[in-house]
Amino acid sequence: MSLRSIPAAGVPGSSGSLCVLLLLLLLLTPQVPLASAGPVSTLVRELRCMCLNFTPGIHPKMISNLQVIAAGPQCPKVEVIAHLKKSEKEVCLNPEAPLIKKAIQRILDSGKKKN
Repeated sequence: MSLRSIPAAGVPGSSGSLCVLLLLLLLLTPQVPLASAGPVSTLVRELRCMCLNFTPGIHPKMISNLQVIAAGPQCPKVEVIAHLKKSEKEVCLNPEAPLIKKAIQRILDSGKKKN
């Protein structure tokens, strides 16, 4: 009784484990761009910061909703995401900007009044 290695089907000269590894890498590769001006897609959200770049000069009247994400293990900084009214886009705002600090403070103050 002898043991012979069986070549991978359809791929001459290649080992089966290499083909399986290549297939796994292709399946695990994200199908979305990793760098964008706005927040990163939901597929990558748990792995790193959502905001890679900040959008300057957004007028407060253009914002329909403001989402503040606290610093955590996925990202060491506070992130502010604005949902725009007309274009239904999401953009990242600089949490250190004075106008954004005021908006966050108003949100926090309104939450304290309701309690």
